[in-house]
Amino acid sequence: MQLTLEFGGGLELLCDSVKIHNINVQLKNGEEKLTMRDLLAWVRTNLVRERPEMFMKGDSVRPGVLVLVNDCDWELSGQLDTTLEEKDVVVFISTLHGG
Repeated sequence: MQLTLEFGGGLELLCDSVKIHNINVQLKNGEEKLTMRDLLAWVRTNLVRERPEMFMKGDSVRPGVLVLVNDCDWELSGQLDTTLEEKDVVVFISTLHGG
């Protein structure tokens, strides 16, 4: 499944300072859909190069990370259970900044 991932607010620093990633995620055998839970596991394994604790806590994103799926807050679509479709755009933005 082809997706576009965008990282902002400093999260791109965890992914080799690349803000936009065009990725292809293979569905697991027998799986018919890809959820945000699956995608986050994929991101942790394949994109986050350092300090994964700055991006994830457990199997979800850390508090303070805004997640948008096609410009819609994932809290309105089911968070970890949100089903992704081909060519979806998922944006991760850290709202935590130093002062």
